[in-house]
Amino acid sequence: MDRCIDIQNLSLGYGGRTVVNQVNISIPKGRVVAVVGPNGCGKSTLLRAVGRLHKPSRGAIRVNRMDIWKTPLSRVAKQVTLLPQYPTAPAGISVIELAGFGRYPCQGLFPRWSNADQSAVEQALDATGLTDLAHTPVDYLSGGQRQRAWLAMALAREAPVMLLDEPTSALDLGHQIEILSLVRSLADGGRTIFMVLHDLFSAARYADIVVAMAEGRIMAVGDPMSTIDHALVKSLYGVDADILKAPGDNSPLVVPKG
Repeated sequence: MDRCIDIQNLSLGYGGRTVVNQVNISIPKGRVVAVVGPNGCGKSTLLRAVGRLHKPSRGAIRVNRMDIWKTPLSRVAKQVTLLPQYPTAPAGISVIELAGFGRYPCQGLFPRWSNADQSAVEQALDATGLTDLAHTPVDYLSGGQRQRAWLAMALAREAPVMLLDEPTSALDLGHQIEILSLVRSLADGGRTIFMVLHDLFSAARYADIVVAMAEGRIMAVGDPMSTIDHALVKSLYGVDADILKAPGDNSPLVVPKG
């Protein structure tokens, strides 16, 4: 298996309190991975560690065989890009300007906008369907369009690994489907997507691999159909549920009882 992200014996904490405990995960290239679990279980902290924003107390994280905590940040930034849950854009910035921010880690000590930078931004806007809105202020966009603009910024970096913290948070159903379909297409194009999701059905429908967490530990890892079952839902959320098969692709559909 060609491992893109390899997490070994990882523990993370805040002020002496452990919130992620001895996590081991191996993720192949070109997969969509969804981390699920109850609030406060350590999902976002794990994601931040892979994004080199939260230093482990123990263990190692390798991306394309590179130990990210023993590698200069400038090199890591070319391999991994992280989109937080609630990003904030400067007032008045346009879509194309926001996408251009994604190129900064790719530039040298004395940055100078190049043809390669311009091409990367244009391709990112095209992939996210925002070419016609390139010069529109981000403030004027709908929720779904705004999230696509942030994804364009992440894409413009051309990093092979994208980390997304609840990319569908606060979006309506239509925009959720729009964003997750885009995420799916990015993985089909070769990128590795490691994201946190709250919605089990979305994880089952769009992810290749589900990582289930509770109280800082990994409860299950695997493809959705073999991983999401009554016992897992009960252990994660304390909820009794029937697991049905969704029409079309037979992905697990969680229906809480009573």
